[in-house]
Amino acid sequence: MITLDSLIRGRCCRIFLTVALILFFATGLTGTAGAADEKTYQSLKLFSDVLEELEQNYVDEIDAEELIHNAIRGMVGNLDPHSSFMPPEAFDDLQDDTKGEFSGIGIVITMKEGILTVVSPIEGTPAYKAGIQAGDIIIKIDEQSTKDMALWEAVSKMRGPRYKEVIITVIRDGEAAPLEFVLKRDMIPMTSARSVVLTPGYGYLRITNFRMNTLEDVEAQLGKLETQENGLKGLIIDLRDNPGGLLDQAIKISDLFLEKGLIVTIKGRLKKNTQEFNAYPDSEERSYPIVVLINGGSASASEIVAGALQDHHRALILGTPSFGKGSVQTVRPLGDGFGIKYTIARYYTPKGRSIQAKGIVPDIEVNQGTVVKRDPDASAFDRMMKERNLTNSLKPEGQESADTKPKSETKSRKDKEVETLNQDAQVKRALDILISYGIFSKLNGS
Repeated sequence: MITLDSLIRGRCCRIFLTVALILFFATGLTGTAGAADEKTYQSLKLFSDVLEELEQNYVDEIDAEELIHNAIRGMVGNLDPHSSFMPPEAFDDLQDDTKGEFSGIGIVITMKEGILTVVSPIEGTPAYKAGIQAGDIIIKIDEQSTKDMALWEAVSKMRGPRYKEVIITVIRDGEAAPLEFVLKRDMIPMTSARSVVLTPGYGYLRITNFRMNTLEDVEAQLGKLETQENGLKGLIIDLRDNPGGLLDQAIKISDLFLEKGLIVTIKGRLKKNTQEFNAYPDSEERSYPIVVLINGGSASASEIVAGALQDHHRALILGTPSFGKGSVQTVRPLGDGFGIKYTIARYYTPKGRSIQAKGIVPDIEVNQGTVVKRDPDASAFDRMMKERNLTNSLKPEGQESADTKPKSETKSRKDKEVETLNQDAQVKRALDILISYGIFSKLNGS
């Protein structure tokens, strides 16, 4: 039996307990020193020897507890970009990400090859409005370099009191010099979904993230779209810049549009971390065609939904390749408010595809942008005056005269959103596809 006394050679009780925590992790989270093999024991002995040497002879007095925490952080952080050891403040922040409300700038970040990288900005937040983009590399936060900065530390620095400014400096592909953003922190919106009717019979559903209440939000928005006067003939689901979130929410939302079959499989080293999740018949029949929009900021849970609907031929995927986060993490609380997040499995689409570092490849690739305005040099046919453009032209039967129709000084929020979406190249393409599908279905008698 390997005893803790032999590992730490009579050190004080505080160090005694902390090294026991190191042993707890190193033996595969079993919590028993007896399970460590000889190689593990030798490595822990080496750790203890180094700690003792530094305590006795380092030029300055050291905080042994801080040194041990740094060692744990390095051990977990070097596994993959999504695993981390979190002090109490970081663990509390992680809980806020899926419930509650917090003040910050509104971006999801990750460590990509040791570099602090933006996964996506959250729609409607200061970062989104300022123009921070997926793929931006954050090199400074308030003039402090992010080199060697822990992920949780970067998150902590970007959060803070509402309306208090924070300066973010990024490097962006295609830009010759770093870009600096002065952002005022604000409350980060927790609403996960919204919808609008683009044209009678065709709806747009935007899902911004996957939180605890996302299923309820999506069901409420679908209820509005499906009960419109014209019914729902086609739906656009916008997952662009959706960084993901809770696995169970992605599964439940996929199940809204699937009647049977696999949604996602997760496979881990341990049997308990290997599971299959299936779809079941829903009380609401949703047979209308769907186009799902994705881009490089669509990650994790977004990719689960897009991959499931794509593999079951339930939706056409349009946009640009997604982020490529094909792994599943679990979060475990530790003593004294500390926590650990680590990867337990990879996930696979219904057809067995792993999208780790590959992403979901769209069926139709369309770059994000705005619809190009009509070229003044376009053909005479395109520029030809239509009957409706003539002064005093007769209106179609049943339509009010333009002179007698009530006018509104300001457009409603929904009208403005529809107008904006109609200038979005990907949304416009998706709508054209859905309308064309409806026309061809009628021609074929289906």
